[in-house]
Amino acid sequence: MIDLVSKLPHVGTTIFTIIGKLAMEHDAINLSQGFPNFGTDPELLRLVQEAIASGHNQYAPMQGIYSLRERIAEKIDTLYEHYYHPESEITITASATQGIFTAISAFVNAHDEVIVFKPAYDCYEPAIELCGGVVKPLQLKHGTFEVDWAEFKKAITTKTRMVIINTPHNPTGTILSEKDMLQLQVHLKDTDIIVVSDEVYEHLVFDGASHQSAAKFEDLASRSILCASFGKTFHVTGWKMGYCAAPKALMREFRKVHQYVVFCVNHPIQRGLAQYLKTPENYLGLNNFYQQKRDYFLRGIQSSRFKFKPALGTYFQLLDYSKITDEKDIDFSKRLIQEHRIASIPISVFNVNNEDYRQLRFCFAKTTETLDKAIEILNRF
Repeated sequence: MIDLVSKLPHVGTTIFTIIGKLAMEHDAINLSQGFPNFGTDPELLRLVQEAIASGHNQYAPMQGIYSLRERIAEKIDTLYEHYYHPESEITITASATQGIFTAISAFVNAHDEVIVFKPAYDCYEPAIELCGGVVKPLQLKHGTFEVDWAEFKKAITTKTRMVIINTPHNPTGTILSEKDMLQLQVHLKDTDIIVVSDEVYEHLVFDGASHQSAAKFEDLASRSILCASFGKTFHVTGWKMGYCAAPKALMREFRKVHQYVVFCVNHPIQRGLAQYLKTPENYLGLNNFYQQKRDYFLRGIQSSRFKFKPALGTYFQLLDYSKITDEKDIDFSKRLIQEHRIASIPISVFNVNNEDYRQLRFCFAKTTETLDKAIEILNRF
């Protein structure tokens, strides 16, 4: 018998796996996991198929094909007025999750502290722990999910190596404002702290708001690694395609790890994306597309006893059920699956000390037919 010492002793089965399995067992409408149940643009599929037929089926360059990196550089420069050189400052990744893992692995050493805002997507903390780093969790304010910047300032120490931010924010659907980003910039100025900026929902911002990328702020851009997702943007989460952008010095270290984690990523899909990104409307129209789905979903349940503040970004909507039951969110989410056949994600598992605010996360990136079925169920309450 091998005597094993786990590097992640506190990590068990994720809530996504638990809820997903339960949803399948009960044939529940799955509004839990964050993936669309509709297809992508047939033109994108055609371009990828064309790349396959043309023989682009061997290894791509480690950094990603140059034409795709060029399109990304143009996109970021146009949207955020910051230019990343395609050769030395952009790398194509096997999903944003791989990019985040690689960024953490490249810069976090044993005993380094990493500030993480909670509730937080669940891939950040295990990566920090694998590197021997120390997670410094900061709970976002109850109700608004805003950052307490005074608390953030106090959390910074001489051991702070990294801050991870996520905007638009999963799981709350909130966004960081320009004021927030300027606050972050002020508190990090004249430090050596690195920012990992998880911006996978950058093109899903609603109600006339603007995505505040770290690239838009000079000092933040100088210390940030932007992580983005083609899978989220183009409804193809199973492709696991993303990219990272960072100043040359940071990207050089990032690539040292990247080449051994994955080396390179899917070649024909890169070719297809490089062609598809030549038409900016393919991603700039997504705000309206998803806002219509959000609004349809919320109009449908406005007569229920669920309370909500419309999400400002992502394709997730939090629903407060405190007027319905005093059950813990995990228990209520399971009961919704078992008794009502609708699946959602409880938020407490992402909070500091599993604080329970009686909220569930629902994904509205679904067809109208699916949303109608969900609305009918939720209106029972």
